[in-house]
Amino acid sequence: MTWTPDRIDELTRLWNTGHSASMIGKKLGVSKNAVVGKAHRLNLPARPSPIRKDARPAPRRRPAALPTPLVPDEPPGSVESYEAPRPTRLAERRSGQSCQWPIGDPNDKNFHFCSDAALPGKPYCSKHCASAYIKKDRDRDRSRGESRVA
Repeated sequence: MTWTPDRIDELTRLWNTGHSASMIGKKLGVSKNAVVGKAHRLNLPARPSPIRKDARPAPRRRPAALPTPLVPDEPPGSVESYEAPRPTRLAERRSGQSCQWPIGDPNDKNFHFCSDAALPGKPYCSKHCASAYIKKDRDRDRSRGESRVA
């Protein structure tokens, strides 16, 4: 495909009337990228990106208050002696001090993080470490015939 003077005139006319690059490409029998490339080489006026509708991100809204703590179904010991951990937001947490296990849906107003003490060197408390980390059992791997590559 070559860009003849007639095709260039048609491209320029359609471009200046506001047709999309894909529509121009269909009318001229070329790809959208060919249209965009030729428009760029012809120094036709640039258009705003259809992807970026608004250059500024929407401001984040902060929740008014922390959610009420959720009490687990089966607390350790008796219900009377059980004290639910205080839920915390990530912004008010200090790394390495409390468990960073998320609880709930992040889009929900009751979303929070576990506030139990984190294990040294881990981001989670002992209960959530048991869920997050799986120890490989070498004996089990050997019984399956799997071997480690050194």
